Amino acid sequence: MAANPYHPYGPANPYAPAPPPSRPARRPSRTTGPLLVTSTVTMGLMAGLFFTFDVSIMPGLARTDDRIYVEAMQNFNQLIDNSGLFALVFIGAFIATTTAAVLDFRRGHRSPALWAAIAAALYLVALLITFSVNIPLNMELAQLGDPAKATDFALVDKFKGIWETTNIMRTLLCASALGCLAHCLKLHGRATAAAPAPAAPQAPPPHFPPYAPRTG
Repeated sequence: MAANPYHPYGPANPYAPAPPPSRPARRPSRTTGPLLVTSTVTMGLMAGLFFTFDVSIMPGLARTDDRIYVEAMQNFNQLIDNSGLFALVFIGAFIATTTAAVLDFRRGHRSPALWAAIAAALYLVALLITFSVNIPLNMELAQLGDPAKATDFALVDKFKGIWETTNIMRTLLCASALGCLAHCLKLHGRATAAAPAPAAPQAPPPHFPPYAPRTG
């Protein structure tokens, strides 16, 4: 019995669907791009904040006496600690950068994912410095109380030496992370533009009744 060439399961069926690809096509992400932009903006804000302390605030306070120095730093720290916007930028920079690195890696964009991961690692070091050095020093400075009534300002010399040095480190780390994110954005744009568009779904093959050979 000869096989029906038009039967859907025949060896020469022209309507048979194409075999699925061996590897799914990489599709451009709709989330990673905005996340990388958010990461770059927030990282730039943090680098700018630390840089401002390096080049203007701390040198300016160094020209004042210890009492004014303590009062000014206490006011700065209190305003920053109570700012929800600062907390959003401070923590959001790390969350957005890490999430973008993971999403790019899962999409198969390994090169931009690597640069985003490096940026996240650099900023993580800046966070560790902040929580382990700068914040404890700020708390010690706050424990002096009212500077107008304080008599012992020995902490100020320690504060100036350590806090200002670690703040320069935070500036360099955030600036380096910002450069990594800028390069990551460029690579992500190239990878997204080069990624193939998702294939259109294929229509199911037409249905044919089972073939029964004629007899007689």
